[in-house]
Amino acid sequence: MRRIISILLENEPGALSRIVGLFSQRAFNIESLCVAETDEPSLSRITISTFGDDKILEQITKQVNKLVDVIKVADLTERPHIEREIVLVKVLAMNNKTRTEVMRISDIFRGDIVDVGKQIYTVQLTGDEDKISSFISILSNETEIIEVVRSGTVGIARGEKALRA
Repeated sequence: MRRIISILLENEPGALSRIVGLFSQRAFNIESLCVAETDEPSLSRITISTFGDDKILEQITKQVNKLVDVIKVADLTERPHIEREIVLVKVLAMNNKTRTEVMRISDIFRGDIVDVGKQIYTVQLTGDEDKISSFISILSNETEIIEVVRSGTVGIARGEKALRA
């Protein structure tokens, strides 16, 4: 089962490696990992997307909660939430037909062309994992994809619930 775990922790050196180490010790793969400072500079928020057995993930979550630097842990998949990812896709756009098709597909998916070269377009798109994957798949049928950079999932609970210190 896919899980999205959000962790609020002290913004201290080594905190991230201790959390990732717990996943590694259990041979649990992290599909995506996003970490950044919050509105409070002394705090960071980590969003981990992973697949796996509920029992093992529950053990990891309990162990993460026990770490000194960790303030709160939330499994976003257990409640209504919003998740997004950003992708930058660099594509070959050598002729007018290809350029037009790249712009059309980008418009359909509400993406933006953020860089234009003589033969290369770079498209930016945000959405959930399925939308991003569909966009890349359809785009690859129309032109050559030169490079793809995905941010990984970030998520937040809907409504009044907040992961705060």
